[in-house]
Amino acid sequence: MSGRASATAAFEEKVVERSSLGERLRVRRARGERIVFTNGCFDLLHPGHVSVLEFAKSKGEVLVVAINTDRSVKGLKGPGRPVMNDRERAAMLGALECVDYVTMFGDATPVRLLKKLKPDVLVKGASYGHAGVVGHDVVEGYGGRVELAPMVTGASTS
Repeated sequence: MSGRASATAAFEEKVVERSSLGERLRVRRARGERIVFTNGCFDLLHPGHVSVLEFAKSKGEVLVVAINTDRSVKGLKGPGRPVMNDRERAAMLGALECVDYVTMFGDATPVRLLKKLKPDVLVKGASYGHAGVVGHDVVEGYGGRVELAPMVTGASTS
């Protein structure tokens, strides 16, 4: 197998279905590892995204990135979006060293996923403000915390 093929297999293993992600996180949590969660469309990966992801990884041992499905992105961002389909977006995120798992969700918000996975830390960009972080009440309700990543000026696709 070539180096390229093995690298592809390695990042594809990071893309997991919601149904199996809970068990993987249970094992990691049993080892004493902190689970960090962030979410978004990640429709054109840019330096702002990478900065948030690296910040998120610094807050624990396991970084889970949940991305909106194509249908969900279209509902949030309008026609013509997403630019890249969910499989492509998941593969790009999985290729980043700081990302441990990528999963997809089709709801307008990640609240159901947060309730299921119960991450120790929820990270979003500082532009949201604490009260604007969807799911902050869920995470803090079971003892988790919210961290706001510093923003990179001028780095956004919206």
